[in-house]
Amino acid sequence: MNAPLTDDDAALLRRYRRGDAAAFNALYQRHRLGLFRFLLGLCGDHSLAEEVFQETWMSLVRSQSEQREAVLFKTWLYQIARNRLIDHWRKTGRHQAGHDEYDEGQHAQADPQPGPEQQWGLSRDSERLQAALADLPEDQREVFLLRAHGDLELNEIAELTRTPAETVKSRLRYALQKLRRLLATEELSA
Repeated sequence: MNAPLTDDDAALLRRYRRGDAAAFNALYQRHRLGLFRFLLGLCGDHSLAEEVFQETWMSLVRSQSEQREAVLFKTWLYQIARNRLIDHWRKTGRHQAGHDEYDEGQHAQADPQPGPEQQWGLSRDSERLQAALADLPEDQREVFLLRAHGDLELNEIAELTRTPAETVKSRLRYALQKLRRLLATEELSA
């Protein structure tokens, strides 16, 4: 009889590699929704997100390497997905957007309203949020999505994106502030 599926991700991956299909199913169920939402939020194209999502899982299945012990399975999975999406963009000639310039005075104001992560879970108007996410620069949207959907810590996002931790922290802060502003503006105009 198989052991209960309460193992951590790395243990589940090892069990899958030894032939335990239920272990893969547990990994897939644990990470599928967040991974797909991350990809969809990053590229904004449902069919492309689905394609990259499938390629990510196939890459994981085909991979014989174990992730480094210092890297969480989830970080490794999101890195695979991110790399597949970047590969697609390169093949199709899409260039990643440059970094926006920011006015610190505009972004420095503290806002007591609920944050975008809370609004994400509470909002029934996903189109409004998708539009606000689409207005973010790609680097900010990526960090926000990794945090919100991947539930990755800032240091994990920094490692995954190969970006200094302080830069990741700033991008997340700018993304949260801009989303808060965009969502509040849309609420007032509704």
